[in-house]
Amino acid sequence: MKKETVTINLENGLEATPAAMLVQVASRYNSTVYIQSEDGSVRVNAKSIMGMMSLGLNAGECVVVEANGVDEKEAVDNIERYLTGKAAS
Repeated sequence: MKKETVTINLENGLEATPAAMLVQVASRYNSTVYIQSEDGSVRVNAKSIMGMMSLGLNAGECVVVEANGVDEKEAVDNIERYLTGKAAS
């Protein structure tokens, strides 16, 4: 399992379009991928658009990205790049 705390650096946070893009990024991997609020109160499947939309995360908020599986490192690294605005998708 790989875990990383990430600060969201997307201009509008994770509103509909950025959340959908995050689901697309997470869905590229065989690993299970979860996004969790920094305080651990909410944890959702990053491959679920409804789950991601339910988080309602804003720019500047921190989340924990967790992946477990054969490509967990790549999954966490690329989701981190996306959330920090360092990758197009």
